[in-house]
Amino acid sequence: MTLKSARWLGLSYFTYFFCYGIYLPFWSVWLKGSGLDAEKIGLLLGCGMVARFVGSLLLSSQVKNPSQLITVLRALALMTCLFAVGYWIGQQWLWLLLVMVGFNLFFSPLVPLTDALAATWTQQIGLVYGPVRLWGSLAFVISSALTGMLVSAYSSQAILVLLSAGLLAMLAGMLIPPATKPQGEERQSGAVGWQAWRELLRESAVRRFMLCVTLMQGAHAAYYGFSAIWWQEQGYSATVVGYLWSLGVVAEIVIFALSHRLFRRWSARDLLLLSAVCALIRWTLLGASSALPLLIVAQILHCGSFTVCHLAAMRFISSRQGAQVIRLQSLYSALAMGGGIAVMTMICGVLFTHLQGHLFWVMALVVLPALFLRPRVA
Repeated sequence: MTLKSARWLGLSYFTYFFCYGIYLPFWSVWLKGSGLDAEKIGLLLGCGMVARFVGSLLLSSQVKNPSQLITVLRALALMTCLFAVGYWIGQQWLWLLLVMVGFNLFFSPLVPLTDALAATWTQQIGLVYGPVRLWGSLAFVISSALTGMLVSAYSSQAILVLLSAGLLAMLAGMLIPPATKPQGEERQSGAVGWQAWRELLRESAVRRFMLCVTLMQGAHAAYYGFSAIWWQEQGYSATVVGYLWSLGVVAEIVIFALSHRLFRRWSARDLLLLSAVCALIRWTLLGASSALPLLIVAQILHCGSFTVCHLAAMRFISSRQGAQVIRLQSLYSALAMGGGIAVMTMICGVLFTHLQGHLFWVMALVVLPALFLRPRVA
């Protein structure tokens, strides 16, 4: 039995983001159901984000030959499932710390390596990336809504059950042979010298860009880590919480789909301004009220606070030349999408106990400097 390469890749994206649509919105709810307080939850989630950063940066870079990609993906999926077994064994927070670090270490490289496989097949067989990648976003919407309904009907334990089933499906799908094996030449492993990094970071535009996107993406930590807990404490069912998260991702999909039509004439600086304004409005709304109409508006603004910021980053990075593109992409992934969110998640874990929903006001303050840090080029 084999699958066409596009279907194999689409299945991989679907099963991964199905699991991520459970983990990202609801894992804090499961941790709370295990008896942990907000400070420990923030520490666990933050350490998990650090492990995601390390896994994506270090494990992904060890793959030198595209022909090894499917084997490595299968091995990572297997290790992820093995660490997920640890969630069933015990719920003591030190044990969970060990399990979450291992789980995220192997779970996180699956997306960049799947993207690398997509790029390989794009060159090898003319794969069209967009329609395939869309299955991942669709899976996130489905799983976050489904998880909310199951938690409302049963308990927070449904989160772990559904996540485990999704991980097993992901591993099973990857074990099916694709119709086309990836091919390619082994990449040279010459390390980038520190001088090249120093020269890059000497540029004012690069420093301002990195500070700007790290603040704006890091400000999502309160949303990622504690929005589900806060909304449930305000009386919303897990079903409604799942729908709210799904709404944010649907808005994200729409903007990604229309991005060329809407923003092809916009500079990175202009996109960052739009994103910062959307973020300020979004976090202000979430900090001011938990009324459902305002939550709906705030979730629609996810397409501005996250998606437009990500588009701005891609616009800025793609304007560079040669090796600078790789170095800037590494910095952006490490700091903005990894380290910044990890640090802010730990801080939010401490603050949430005292501030509750007012924590989102702090996120608005985190975003505010980005209005003035935007790079003046690109």
